[in-house]
Amino acid sequence: MAQRKRYLFVCVNRRPDGTPKGSCAARGALEVHDKLKSMLKKRGLAELQARACTSSCLDTCWVGPAIAVEPDNFMYGRVTEADLEEIVSGLESGQRVERLVLQPSDYVEPKELKKLEG
Repeated sequence: MAQRKRYLFVCVNRRPDGTPKGSCAARGALEVHDKLKSMLKKRGLAELQARACTSSCLDTCWVGPAIAVEPDNFMYGRVTEADLEEIVSGLESGQRVERLVLQPSDYVEPKELKKLEG
């Protein structure tokens, strides 16, 4: 097995139902991972270009589903299945999908959620 250029770690962590900050799994991350993996294979990217892997918590539950893209050192957030075509096309062209890239403020848990977790 060859080393790929990129690894996409899709958070599939599941928190109990009703947890204020939610979880990536509850927001559809398992389906996102399955479809991403399938798309990479169909486009011929899975062998050398990119591998979709599952991950436990990436500490950005409130903006999930989240995908860490390594070794590029950035994360996508709020990813839906509808975004995957654009993400995979970006992998082919070497471009990231800027509208999905998490910004510094996205890494800070919203104050409202901290109060609810109390």
